[in-house]
Amino acid sequence: MALVGSLTQHPFFRGMTMADLQLIAACGARKSFAAGDYLGREGHSADHFYLILRGQVSIEIYFPERGALRLQTLSDGDIAGWSWLFPPYRWRFDLRAQTSVDTIALDGCRLRAECDRDPRLGYDLMQRFAAIMTDRLQATRLQLVDLYSHHAGAGS
Repeated sequence: MALVGSLTQHPFFRGMTMADLQLIAACGARKSFAAGDYLGREGHSADHFYLILRGQVSIEIYFPERGALRLQTLSDGDIAGWSWLFPPYRWRFDLRAQTSVDTIALDGCRLRAECDRDPRLGYDLMQRFAAIMTDRLQATRLQLVDLYSHHAGAGS
């Protein structure tokens, strides 16, 4: 029941029915990570997503010749991971704890099965994840504009 309370307070789940929250909570467990731990690795199986309760998680791409490039930092109240939603269910980025991190880890495989049984729930979750993906794409776009405007100015 404690997870239901945490979900109720989390911005991502605001407005969901109690029945949906109970079902989702049944798919979750609290999980902590130490600074430097990976929540997900690019190319590995993506079978969970995380509600960040406390701490900071970076979304990164690894380049062999340059190392990790941080695309974005997530923190309290953010959702980490949507690769569990889309075949082939593999992480598209690395998710790495920048600080100690407390989360609710939600079982994506189990939740996908619940969404298949209840398309209304699936549609609701898809809309919520689509909003997050749109926001993150916009943030990445602004980052690229900033990066390239600095490079363009350097050559002038």
